[in-house]
Amino acid sequence: MNPTDKKYAESLQNLLSIMNELRAKCPWDKKQTLESLRHLTIEETYELSDAILDKDLPAIKEELGDLMLHIVFYSKIAVEMEAFDIADVMNSLCDKLINRHPHVFDNSYVANAEEVKKNWELLKLKENDKGVLAGVPKSLPALIKAQRIQEKLNGVGFDWQYKEQVWEKVEEELMEFKQAVQDNNLHNIEDEFGDLLFSLVNYARFITINPETVLEKTNKKVMKRFNYIEFAAKRDDKALQDLTLAEMDAYWDEAKNCD
Repeated sequence: MNPTDKKYAESLQNLLSIMNELRAKCPWDKKQTLESLRHLTIEETYELSDAILDKDLPAIKEELGDLMLHIVFYSKIAVEMEAFDIADVMNSLCDKLINRHPHVFDNSYVANAEEVKKNWELLKLKENDKGVLAGVPKSLPALIKAQRIQEKLNGVGFDWQYKEQVWEKVEEELMEFKQAVQDNNLHNIEDEFGDLLFSLVNYARFITINPETVLEKTNKKVMKRFNYIEFAAKRDDKALQDLTLAEMDAYWDEAKNCD
């Protein structure tokens, strides 16, 4: 992208003009608030996530546009509240990016991307004195929240050194979970299962896979295969509810061959 290309300024100006018109003349847009837009923004974010997992570039472009609309919408409402405008949002972001990338805009040195992440967390901690974990959003899904907690703790050096140590922790938590199940203690079962999940997320981080992404891929795979079972049952003039488990397993194996 060439930042001096006039098309970028023109596109933003066009979007801002449209937002002004919508806010002034559309009954739905006029009644929206910061709070009423919140759940819609979350929905748009998940739609973007789906498009990324599907590697659907046209859909990614469309969903990015929807998120851009929300950013402009929030900024328009903020102007009406005499709080800030879209220029303030972008300038604040520019300042943050420059301050948190001293290895790019100053004379600091980093050896790799991992050091960049650690420096980011340390610089963020210096900017506000609310605590290491204060920046973890309360409304994050639990799996993503666990990952962000671990990343922030890593940023201040509170972490395992080797993935083998983390796997030992996974095995320890698995044994404790099995014992809780054997004891039939519901409170301990829930507690130990949570510990086991948290340690698995930690191990995923150490082997550089994103647990949220891979779990969603598995979700999609299971849904696709079960959809095939429903299709195959109709193809063979069978009612799904009348299928035996063995018949479902056979269709499942067919579906796996179609992956």
